[in-house]
Amino acid sequence: MTLTQAPQGFLSPTGVEIAFVLVGLVTFGAALVTVTTRQLVHAALWLVVALGGLAVEYLLLTAEFIAWVQVLIYVGSVVVLLLFGLMLTKAPIGRSPDADSGNRWAALTVAVASAAALVWVVVDAFRATWIDLDGPAAGSTKATGESLFRHWVLPFEALSVLLLAALVGAIVLSRKAKADASPTDPKATRTPKAPHAPKAPTDPTGPESAKGGAS
Repeated sequence: MTLTQAPQGFLSPTGVEIAFVLVGLVTFGAALVTVTTRQLVHAALWLVVALGGLAVEYLLLTAEFIAWVQVLIYVGSVVVLLLFGLMLTKAPIGRSPDADSGNRWAALTVAVASAAALVWVVVDAFRATWIDLDGPAAGSTKATGESLFRHWVLPFEALSVLLLAALVGAIVLSRKAKADASPTDPKATRTPKAPHAPKAPTDPTGPESAKGGAS
């Protein structure tokens, strides 16, 4: 029985759907540990697991291009940068009491409400819609590249110019901050006063005492 001949419904899940649910549960658990742990390094490592789980979910949805972008940018760049920032600074390695917030219940309420709204929107949008998997995968690298450089080349180039402008602006602001703290500042050029040398103690057996003894 092929995929098109198989009965479609929630009571007859396929292996891909079961794997999707299992990976989703692992990803949800890793994300939950990421935001609840008080150890920053452990939070970064669990974030790797959560983002890797999202990449696997994209692969199961035949969106291989988005999956590898997820791995290269988020797992390979953002998390590694975060770990280097933790290791090269004076960030606490163990449990940190500052990594907790008193607004956790408000954040939990907002997160649950947002997740429920997203689930409701997705389920309502795809309630009677089934994706045809017999044709070429819509999320493959070939299909994404053709769509990007044929139909969306102008927004793609505009986005590259925007990122370049942001990079140049960051460099200009950093150089301006360094120029403001240059030695031309009178506070910075003020030479510290030399410490006063302590006076040498007078020797009672010096020349004056010698004269007094001679007289």
